[in-house]
Amino acid sequence: MSVLSYLQDRARNAVLSTTEESSINTSIATLKTRLASHFGSNINEQFRFGSSTRGTILPRVMDEHSDIDYMVVFADGGYSPQTYLDRLRRFVESYYSTSEIKQSSPTIVLQLNHIKFDLVPALKAYSGYQIPDGSNNWQGTNPNDFNATLTSKNNAELSMIKPTIRLAKFWNANAGYVFDSFSLEKWIVSQSFSTVINQRDYLFRVFDNLGTNKATQWRRERIERAKTIVKAVRDLERDEYPNLAEAEVKKLIPA
Repeated sequence: MSVLSYLQDRARNAVLSTTEESSINTSIATLKTRLASHFGSNINEQFRFGSSTRGTILPRVMDEHSDIDYMVVFADGGYSPQTYLDRLRRFVESYYSTSEIKQSSPTIVLQLNHIKFDLVPALKAYSGYQIPDGSNNWQGTNPNDFNATLTSKNNAELSMIKPTIRLAKFWNANAGYVFDSFSLEKWIVSQSFSTVINQRDYLFRVFDNLGTNKATQWRRERIERAKTIVKAVRDLERDEYPNLAEAEVKKLIPA
């Protein structure tokens, strides 16, 4: 197997299985019903957003922090974010009493056996939504506005951006979360991929472009290690050692 075919194979596997997707959809349907029953007219909307709607979420086996972002839009404004977070906490404690529950501002985290939910309280704003910025302040957001940007970039790059993002996120998780996952996605979409044509080249361009100047020491070490591996792979391929090159790239993207 060449480096290219190996990375193509890992990219194909970096998606939710049919079973995992089915379990998640069942959990979302149950959550939706329970939220509607519990809050009634006190919520205006509830919906999924984030990487699971963009096709860039990783299976739990590749990223233990994979989660489903779920927004709950309350009908009554005028309270602090903590008030709505407390409402969501009481809800999950009532309906999911045997599950792990915690607050990780600005969300209530619900850990199920097969997936983690980040429940985000929100209020409808003039243009978009307001979500907690800490426990006392609000910040504006349009939760799915990046989806169209990503889709446009992916289409322009012959559907290579989403699998590249998934591979880069897999590296990021294995490296100890060097970057915030969403920030990494946005940064990759902002990059130029001129002259690259296949999965190997797209992924290597990402590592070529990663900067280290503003990174803390441990993050800089992880990035520099990745760059060193990429260089070694290229050198081994140039010298016609495909098996050694494949073994080297597995240090970057494990099997």
